[in-house]
Amino acid sequence: MTTIQITLPDQLAQQAQRAGLLSPEAIEHLLQEQLQLRRVDALFLAMERMSSVDEPAAMSPEEVALEMQALRTEASLTTTGR
Repeated sequence: MTTIQITLPDQLAQQAQRAGLLSPEAIEHLLQEQLQLRRVDALFLAMERMSSVDEPAAMSPEEVALEMQALRTEASLTTTGR
């Protein structure tokens, strides 16, 4: 366990104490909630960055088949030494 000392304005500390927010359990819960919110925010920021990236055009099944055949041909030529 880690012990943390914080400095708060008196009025805020009194209100938080009356609301039961200064117990170790309450502080742990508040910190867990904030960490989760930050993870969600980071996820949405990453999704926004990803959506702004131009994607290459999707290949048709025929184009994929042609590319695969070209790779197989190239691999075959490489392994046979041609």
